[in-house]
Amino acid sequence: MKKTALVTGASAGIGKATAIYLAQNGYNVYGAARRTDKMEDLKSFGIKPIALDVTKDDSVTACVNQILQEAGSIDILVNNAGFGLEGAIEDISMEDARYQLEVNVFGAMRLAQLVLPKMRENKYGKIVNISSVGGKIAFPLGGWYHASKFALEALSDSMRSEVKQFGIDVIVVEPGATRSEWGNVATDILMKVSGHTAYKDLAAKTHNVFTRLNKDIAEPEVIAKLVRSGIEAKSPKTRYTTSQMASSLLLFLRRILSDKQMDRLIMSQIK
Repeated sequence: MKKTALVTGASAGIGKATAIYLAQNGYNVYGAARRTDKMEDLKSFGIKPIALDVTKDDSVTACVNQILQEAGSIDILVNNAGFGLEGAIEDISMEDARYQLEVNVFGAMRLAQLVLPKMRENKYGKIVNISSVGGKIAFPLGGWYHASKFALEALSDSMRSEVKQFGIDVIVVEPGATRSEWGNVATDILMKVSGHTAYKDLAAKTHNVFTRLNKDIAEPEVIAKLVRSGIEAKSPKTRYTTSQMASSLLLFLRRILSDKQMDRLIMSQIK
């Protein structure tokens, strides 16, 4: 019997690529996003588009209930919905900061809460949380985005130990730079928020870093394959990362350098 997967943020980028890849490999896939018009093409792959706004509890509940009624269970949850709020911490309003956490953290965890009862009953489940290299390393002008991904990593670690006894795995995927709408949206937000403030020089330099990162960029299908590797492994790793040289090197240096050494390294690249 086909396993049923719910992939959030399936209207573009990693979410869309993951939904398609899982459908092509024998899964019964529901692709969820706010922009349902952007998911019409998923139907040709046998994917069922479903409306979902992760910041609205009634939307989250309705989404999960519909899938449970139609498919009987949600065996795999891929928490991919998210965005990057870039800008100096001083410049970002608390309203926008809260929204960042609502989307990237609370929305993902509310979905986990709702799918876990059936997973426990079935003694089977995979919860895949799409984090980022930015869930381990914090760059200037990305504080609230990094806070959301650091939080997602910590919650994943706690939940992994809590639900293992029920036959459920919690897996973190940490993409580096990936071809999607994310990069353009993030840089646009950065310049809008801090491009004309006391942090404008740092914002301009950081914008240039984003441009350089586009030269070592992974296709979203690479992340989709990591997701499949995690959910099909008999004993999945706790974290899966891409093999991009820049990302791998940064994660290695984060492990061996002191905080101040890491600060100096990061700032040396922002020019």
